[in-house]
Amino acid sequence: MRRLLALLLVAVLGLTACGGDPLSGGGSESDPNVIAMGSGNFTESQLVAEIYSQALQGAGVQVEEPVAIGSREAYFPALQDGSVDLIPDYSGALLQYLDESAQQRRSAEVYAALQKVLPPELVAGAMSPAQDKDAVMVTRETADRLRLRSLDDLTPHCKDIVFGGSPEFQTRPDGIPALRENYDCAFKSYRSLDAGGVLTVTALVDGDVQAADLFTTDPAVAQNGLVVLEDPKENFAAQNIVPVMVKRKATPQVTGVLDRVSAKLTTEELLAVNTEAAGPDKPALRTVAADWLARNGLAGNAP
Repeated sequence: MRRLLALLLVAVLGLTACGGDPLSGGGSESDPNVIAMGSGNFTESQLVAEIYSQALQGAGVQVEEPVAIGSREAYFPALQDGSVDLIPDYSGALLQYLDESAQQRRSAEVYAALQKVLPPELVAGAMSPAQDKDAVMVTRETADRLRLRSLDDLTPHCKDIVFGGSPEFQTRPDGIPALRENYDCAFKSYRSLDAGGVLTVTALVDGDVQAADLFTTDPAVAQNGLVVLEDPKENFAAQNIVPVMVKRKATPQVTGVLDRVSAKLTTEELLAVNTEAAGPDKPALRTVAADWLARNGLAGNAP
């Protein structure tokens, strides 16, 4: 309970890597026989964490219920100090978080580089084929009016465009600074919204922003007819989902379960569970995760 309260405090306070860390030293209280799950504070991350959690429980591993902590700037320090033991993350974004100078862009290269820069107390499980990449998106009307297919096409219009995205995207290595460097794109202004969520989608659809950072597996992309601008200069690296965990909890049993989940988790499957979670009935994420595990023969996954 103390750990849960501390993690909720992180989410409320928006802990950053450069700020004070109220979780420091929390790992000493961690039960060596229990996996404490964490996630980002958006649906897809919470869904994958729930899939990990149920798969591990089905194999007889004790797991604390997943806690949605916040952005990477909040949950990664919690992982490092042992307040949580396991988090689903994205290979390219995590690599650039740990090494802002990283130049790798393709899946295998990104994963190999990530393994080299992870702190020694952490380990990455097998990456899944599933990718959810950041992408700059516009409405169909904007794409047609400005004849936009790629980020190169956007460059002449950047000075007239209000861009929307998460607060972190404004300073992340592959965010606004990289778009300026790679595409000579300096936007008229930046509106700080959420991480690929309803605020950003609504602002884009309503015309409050004319371009935005959204995620490629978001059902809202197809539902709203949004256009993903091509990225010929590979501003956005590969973003394969990968479990990251504290090394002392990465037993053969735990890593075996996670590897089996990763092998089944494709981009199409990721989009499917996101679409199911966003459906009109709004099923519980726990239910969506259980259904996915059953469909993929991973329910009750005891070795």
